Amino acid sequence: MTTIDQGVDHSKIPDLEHRNFRNDDFWKQIPAWENVTRGEFSDHMWQLKNSIRKIDQVKKVLGDKISDEFFEELKQGQHITPMNIRITPYVFALIDWDDPVNCPLRKQFLPIGSQFLEDHPMHMADSLSEDVDSPVPMLTHRYPDKVLFLPLTICPVYCAYCTRSRVIGGSTETVEKESYGANQKHWDNVFAYLAAHPKVEDVVISGGDAFMLNPKQIQYIGENLLKIPHIRRIRYATKGIAIFPQKILTDDAWMEALIKVNNLAKGFGKQMMIHTHFSSPLEITKWSQMAMERLFSEGILVRNQAVLQEGVNNHVDTMVLLTRKLGYMNIQPYYVYMHDMVPGCEHFRTTLAEGEELEKAVRGTTAGFNTPTFVCDLPGGGGKRHVASYEYYDQENGISVWRAPYVKPDKLFTYFDPIHKLAPDARDRWKDAATRKAMIDEAIAKVK
Repeated sequence: MTTIDQGVDHSKIPDLEHRNFRNDDFWKQIPAWENVTRGEFSDHMWQLKNSIRKIDQVKKVLGDKISDEFFEELKQGQHITPMNIRITPYVFALIDWDDPVNCPLRKQFLPIGSQFLEDHPMHMADSLSEDVDSPVPMLTHRYPDKVLFLPLTICPVYCAYCTRSRVIGGSTETVEKESYGANQKHWDNVFAYLAAHPKVEDVVISGGDAFMLNPKQIQYIGENLLKIPHIRRIRYATKGIAIFPQKILTDDAWMEALIKVNNLAKGFGKQMMIHTHFSSPLEITKWSQMAMERLFSEGILVRNQAVLQEGVNNHVDTMVLLTRKLGYMNIQPYYVYMHDMVPGCEHFRTTLAEGEELEKAVRGTTAGFNTPTFVCDLPGGGGKRHVASYEYYDQENGISVWRAPYVKPDKLFTYFDPIHKLAPDARDRWKDAATRKAMIDEAIAKVK
C-alpha cells in the first residue's frame, strides 16, 4: 500500500490542500514586527500587549506598506461601523496587505467606508430577540432545555459582522452601548434561575468571548453550572482558537482551569465542549493546528460555528477547504449561519438561495459528521432552522416565511435577502413602504 510522505507539500496534490498549514514567519512582513522572534510572537502576553485598538496604530505598524488613500478608507469605516477595533497581531499579520480591499480577513475585522451599504428596512439591533427572551440579566432562555449565558461583553478581537454589536466592545460613533466586564457577583442570579428550572440541560457560555475570562472565572462558572444536577452539557464559546491560538499554547494557568472543568464534567458523567468560530481557511495556520493538538490531547472536544459572508466564504471551494481543514484538526464543523439582520452588516449578507446551494455543494465532500448544517437563526427569536426548512420563499423579492413549531408555535417569522442582490424592479419595490408591507403581508398570507 502506498503511503503519503508527511513532508510533502499537500497543496500540490489534488484534494489534499486542507493538510497544509501555514508555518512561515508571516508577521515579519509587517514593518513594525520585522524583528519580532517566533518565540515572542508565540507568547499570548505579547499578542495582547501589541493588539491593534486604534486606527492610528494601523498606520504606525504598517508604515509605507499602507497607502494614504486606503488609510482614509479605514478612518471613514470607523465613522460608520457599530464595532470598535480590537485585533491581535496574529490576525493583523495574516491580512493580505498587498491587496487589503479584497482580503477576507481585512473584511471581517477592519471595515472600510466604501464597503458599507444601507441597512435593510427590516433590520433590527437585537435581530434574534435575545434581550426579549431574557428572564434574568445575562441569560437568554428560548429553547426549553437550552440557555445562552453572557457573562461579559468583551472579546480579544472585535468582528465587524458581530451579531451582538448592540452591546459588545464599548460605544462607537454610531452606537451607545451598555457593555460590561466579568463580575462573579452578577452571575449568581443566573445560577439561581437555572437551579430553579429543571428542564434546562444545556448552557452555552458566550458573551463576549470566554477567552477573556480569567482562570478563576472559567472554573467558577464551570463548577457552579456542573453542580446543578439537571445541567448535562456546558459549552464555552470563543473565537479565540481562530484569532488567538497562542493563548491555548502558552497561557498554562488558563488551560489548567479549562482542563479542571473538563475533568469535573467527566467525573459527573457530563459534557464540556468548546464552540469556536473559524469563518475563513485563511485564519488557519500551524498555530491553529498546535492549539487543537493540545486541546485534543487533553480530551477537550471542539465544534465550529461559521457565519456565511459575502467575499469571505461564500464560494464553494472556500467553504469546502474550510470544512476539510477543520475536520483535519479535529474540530467538528457544526453550523454555518445565514448572516443575522443586524446594523452595519448588509454588505456581508448573502441570499437564502446562496446558502441552500452552498450546503448542497459542500454535502458529500467529506464525512457527514464533519459536514456543517447551514441554518438561519430566525429574526424575532424563532431559533435556528435549516436553510431549506422555510414554509415559503419568494426568491424574486427576497422574502422567506418560517415556523418554529416547538420554540414559538403560534408565531410566523420572516427573513429577508439583501436588497442589492435582487433584480432592479424588485429593488424598486422595496423603496416604497406601502409596497414593501404588501409584499410581506402577501408572503405571510401564503403560509397562513
